[in-house]
Amino acid sequence: MSAPVTPPTPAPLAVDTAQPPERGGRAGPPKARRRSPRAPGRIRKAGLPYLLLLPALALELLIHLLPMVIGAVMSFKTLTQFFIRDWTSAPWAGLDNYRISVDFSAPVGKDLLDSFVTTCLFTVASVTLCWLLGTTAAVFTQDAFRGRGLLRAVFLVPYALPVYAAVITWAFMFQRDNGLVNHVLHDQLGLGGDRAFWLIGDNSFYALLTVSVWKGWPFAFLVVTAGLQNIPQELYEAAAIDGAGMWQRIRRITLPSLRPVNQVLVLVLFLWTFNDFNTPYVLFGRSAPKSADLISLHIYQSSFVTWNFGTGAAMSVLLLLFLLVVTAGYLLLTSRGRKSADA
Repeated sequence: MSAPVTPPTPAPLAVDTAQPPERGGRAGPPKARRRSPRAPGRIRKAGLPYLLLLPALALELLIHLLPMVIGAVMSFKTLTQFFIRDWTSAPWAGLDNYRISVDFSAPVGKDLLDSFVTTCLFTVASVTLCWLLGTTAAVFTQDAFRGRGLLRAVFLVPYALPVYAAVITWAFMFQRDNGLVNHVLHDQLGLGGDRAFWLIGDNSFYALLTVSVWKGWPFAFLVVTAGLQNIPQELYEAAAIDGAGMWQRIRRITLPSLRPVNQVLVLVLFLWTFNDFNTPYVLFGRSAPKSADLISLHIYQSSFVTWNFGTGAAMSVLLLLFLLVVTAGYLLLTSRGRKSADA
């Protein structure tokens, strides 16, 4: 008898552990997982911008915030010329300096109130004229014409000149006997009788306003000119096809499109004008006439002329609080206006 035949054992299946072939038919070695960068490296990369801003922040703290804090501390002290050498040893006054400043029935408070009212009137007039002249000049130089670049450069000359040099020149021009203003008004044009005093008396307000507008309106012109570049020319062309005149295009297209620019421009002009110290100081000296007694120069007189630094510091803090309130209210109103316009 023949032996039984056993069936063959099936061979085990081979497991292919090779990586799938890459493009081009070639199989490459297994790739290692890419490790995420280390956490300290990410932190260093993210903190680099803040590190670069650190010098500017330190200078800002040193130049602006630190003097503000010191001034606020001085406002609570009876700081006179007897404690200048060591102002920290001056006795505490509490809120007495603030009470003196806001006591409008007393001479100090009444003079401060008169100066505040004069500054408000001066600021409103100056900002209005600067915005009006700057916007008018920007609109009429919007279209290209021969000599437009030269005319724009001439308009920016007052803004480019140093403040002290420009105001000193105006001070010479406002001289009563040999000034250019009286020479033109009385000798050339024959206006009025006697020569006017421009740097004393009631006329000093108009002299100060003239200098402020002269050096401030080119900035408004520059800002509005930049804002006009963002208005599409197609809007004016479509309005012209529809028969809109120049004033209608300015009213319906230019002014609404310039609203965001004008909101920032008016705020900047207000803060600059209300805090302006260089112009009245160079034009009138340490003591300005009553009609041109701006609050910045008034605080200077209270501090460095009467040697009452505590009261002057209290007036400065009150001025800062007023400007903060006005700025916050203005920004709140303009933001609500933008939201309602977008809605």
